[in-house]
Amino acid sequence: MVSHTSASSSSEEKASKSNKMIRSVLTAAFPLRQISRARLCTSSIALSGVRPLGPKNKAPDFSGTAVVNGEFKTISMNDYKGKWLIMFFYPLDFTFVCPTEIIAFSDRCADFQKLNTELIACSCDSHFSHLAWTQTPRSEGGLGDMQIPVLADFNKDIANAFGVLDHETGISYRGLFLIDPNGEIRHSLVNDLPVGRSVDEAFRILKAFQFVEKHGEVCPANWSDDKPTIKPGVKESKEYFKKVGGHT
Repeated sequence: MVSHTSASSSSEEKASKSNKMIRSVLTAAFPLRQISRARLCTSSIALSGVRPLGPKNKAPDFSGTAVVNGEFKTISMNDYKGKWLIMFFYPLDFTFVCPTEIIAFSDRCADFQKLNTELIACSCDSHFSHLAWTQTPRSEGGLGDMQIPVLADFNKDIANAFGVLDHETGISYRGLFLIDPNGEIRHSLVNDLPVGRSVDEAFRILKAFQFVEKHGEVCPANWSDDKPTIKPGVKESKEYFKKVGGHT
């Protein structure tokens, strides 16, 4: 029989070994970035001084070279006026979790575009690195053909402006920003390095904000477009609570 103390100790040892392994791989793979330690704890974001932009902030103006349909193209925030935009950052090209996220978003691009929404993937790599990655088969960890721009932020200005740059490692956290047609951030999310984001959740959040904009009602926890919404008023909201009986 294993005691709670020994089980906890064993779990901590496994987590420590896992973190050390990931740090060593990053350091070996990207020595020029001087990644002395990829801190993989929740507190690392606060300790690194990262302060991601939150709701109601204006999205920073940006301009940079992206890989679009296999070619280099300059894109900017100005190109997306009048559209919803999901801008998501990832740490590095040719890594592990990153291609799974980018491919997942790219493969759902048409669904987002039906909702007047564009997607941009961005990291602190060069546009040459991005191009090489898109030319690498997915079966070998590459991106393959992309339906979305992959933006280069080699000087790190864009990641820094959005508040997701880890100044110690020179790479960005997994930040995601939903920007409305007026250029205002409506939703932001930042993951630490080891855990990828959910495309389905990003799509759900987008639909919820668009519903609010169109109908003026608010969306409860776990809302999806086949569920009721709430009229934002003390008396009016009672209609929702009576309907769901205290359950969402």
